[in-house]
Amino acid sequence: RRCAGEPLQYILGEWEFYSLPFAVRAGVLIPRPETELLAERALALLEGNPAPAVLDLCTGSGCVAAVVAKHIPDARVTAAELYDVPLEVAAENFRRLGLVNIALEKADALEAPPARWAGKFDLLVSNPPYVPRGDLGSLARELAFEPAEALDGGDDGLIFYRAIADKWASVLRGGGKLALEIGFDQAARVAALLARHFTGIETYRDYAGRDRVVTATKN
Repeated sequence: RRCAGEPLQYILGEWEFYSLPFAVRAGVLIPRPETELLAERALALLEGNPAPAVLDLCTGSGCVAAVVAKHIPDARVTAAELYDVPLEVAAENFRRLGLVNIALEKADALEAPPARWAGKFDLLVSNPPYVPRGDLGSLARELAFEPAEALDGGDDGLIFYRAIADKWASVLRGGGKLALEIGFDQAARVAALLARHFTGIETYRDYAGRDRVVTATKN
């Protein structure tokens, strides 16, 4: 299976993220070390905020939501995902980790959020699909085994960032925080999209020295 290009993580059925074990299988994006920076920044943004309400949009395996819930036990975390397999895997991971402060919800990041979420959250964190559609065929062969819907960011890779900036800012309270994983060459364009509704936009580089996370504060 490995010689055929199948990712080792799927063969093992489990992979570590932020020192926690996560179940992974075909149909769910594999947690990556680069995304640990997103979890790290999310925790930093929540520091000193008692009982924060957090939304992890496009939660996938639930790895970022689980890290927040594990490290901030009084946090109220909502993990939102559209597709059935990631929802099942995230639910399994939350059970395995004994996390009781997470609610799992089905939601489409490209559509408007439920009205009941308006102004509810202190932090919106997301690792959305951000690979330009035209680049999908040139990715490493292992990525062909991962779900295309977890990678495909539309023609320019930015379709989810537009939706988050224009539709999902409403779920944050005034002064609420946003943390997004981005592609290595997308920081300036994502910042421009966010500037309509957010201030204090900052970019953080991963351990390879590439732009990886953008954070901002809602106006």
